[in-house]
Amino acid sequence: MTYCVGILLNEGLVLASDSRTNAGIDRVSTFRKMHVLERRGERFFALLTAGNLSLTQGVMSLLGEWLESGDPEKDLWAVGSMFAAARAVGTAIREMHKIDGGYLQQHDVDFSASFILAGQLKTGQLRLFLIYDAGNFIEAMGDTIYFQIGEVKYGKPILDRIIQPSTSLNDAVKCALISFDSTMRSNVSVGPPIDIFVYRRDSMAPGFTIRLEGSDPYLRSIRDAWGSALHKAFQDTVPGPGWKI
Repeated sequence: MTYCVGILLNEGLVLASDSRTNAGIDRVSTFRKMHVLERRGERFFALLTAGNLSLTQGVMSLLGEWLESGDPEKDLWAVGSMFAAARAVGTAIREMHKIDGGYLQQHDVDFSASFILAGQLKTGQLRLFLIYDAGNFIEAMGDTIYFQIGEVKYGKPILDRIIQPSTSLNDAVKCALISFDSTMRSNVSVGPPIDIFVYRRDSMAPGFTIRLEGSDPYLRSIRDAWGSALHKAFQDTVPGPGWKI
């Protein structure tokens, strides 16, 4: 299992992903689930991955092989829009299903995955997509300004309550990390290191990236402060029902 979140704001973009993979209690490993491709001043793409690791790695390898091919339907350096980029990722997912899907189904292996794609071309808008296992996708717009993949339920409440289009990039990072803390506290299959990517809209410059280990002081401070704040709010803010029990 994994947990990734992408947040699209007026100021720009915040992406976050964990690094834990779990193929059983004795097969826990660390793999990066955030992949960034950039051509400074021209375009950038960031992909977050969740699901079967061989499928997600295969998709990323296919996308890498297609680079410099000049094919506007597959080559991320040649696509003319973010919509076309999302279609290219969907095509790679379908190709991997054709190659390996049938064989793995014979062995009852869950061969499914999902992706969050974000990016901007110099001539276009910053956009955010959620790409499903079948290769189809939806785009963040209107009231929907963030996507989650993987173990989504534990970290969703704080995002729903805090994230607005006007939220600052710094506050969005803080909110995303609280979302991760809630998820990691409730599900041991999600864990650090946590990768963060922050991009300022229309900058066309490399985004800010950082990797937070489990011992990172800021990550620990969020864990401690958020836990204390929740306990205090429970005791001081919400009144009891007043029933005779």
